[in-house]
Amino acid sequence: MALSPAQQSATSTRKPSAQSITPELRRWIIEQAQAGFSAPVVLQSMRDAGWDEDVAADAMETTLQEHLNELAVQKGEPSAVPVPEPLLGDSPALLNAGDRQVQVLMQLAKPRVVVFGNFLSPEECDALIAAARPRMARSLTVATQTGGEEVNDDRTSDGMFFQRGESALVQTIEERIAKLLQWPIENGEGLQVLHYRPGAEYKPHYDYFDPHEPGTPTIVKRGGQRVGTLVMYLNTPEKGGGTTFPDVFLEVAPQRGNAVFFSYERPHPSTQTLHGGAPVIAGEKWIATKWLREREFK
Repeated sequence: MALSPAQQSATSTRKPSAQSITPELRRWIIEQAQAGFSAPVVLQSMRDAGWDEDVAADAMETTLQEHLNELAVQKGEPSAVPVPEPLLGDSPALLNAGDRQVQVLMQLAKPRVVVFGNFLSPEECDALIAAARPRMARSLTVATQTGGEEVNDDRTSDGMFFQRGESALVQTIEERIAKLLQWPIENGEGLQVLHYRPGAEYKPHYDYFDPHEPGTPTIVKRGGQRVGTLVMYLNTPEKGGGTTFPDVFLEVAPQRGNAVFFSYERPHPSTQTLHGGAPVIAGEKWIATKWLREREFK
């Protein structure tokens, strides 16, 4: 496989800085993907034709993403929007989160899932639990029928919310999240702490707000759709309590100090971000959750 003669002649004599992504090139990239050629093969063909590797990779990524979004919209799905994303392009083992180095333990492209190690220190985990414990109450879920909150039998935990920036500890963690996920701190909801006793669970669900529900327009007035979730594990249960992604048969073990991040570029099941909190079998489970919105959350 090679670039067409027109593309070769148009690109081979250009310096990398002068190269541009033309409609012809976009069509060619889409044609190669539809023909079943893998991304590395397409990228190599572009390099062979004289394209700078970074420019070629960007052209391929943006073209295919835009094409997939067009197909999704044609099928009646909502348009994709920008989402939080850690800097994982060169597959680093560690990421700078501002005040600490965070380990990258696993990443999955579809659904977009990243597992981090050493996100919270043991002292921070203990301090969050201690600050939250006196304020715990039966967890509520968003009522998309009305835009309010309600008790849901699928969620059998206790919980509470910290106000954004409520304490020095909360502020530090929020700043760390913003740095790690490259998302403005003001676009985050307040940090929620949840406590699961033996048998407690949160059955599989989506974190975005269903655009077809009557209460959703009221909910998204406060900052738009949710576009990302970070679940931080404050302790390690004896058994059970993992974060499950049923669509891809993935379960993330709840290890104290670790965190799992996932994003969803559109409020639609095609994101494959159906997830749940598996029942705690033995011991107890404490987590802190941060939901990220499109815009400033007020």
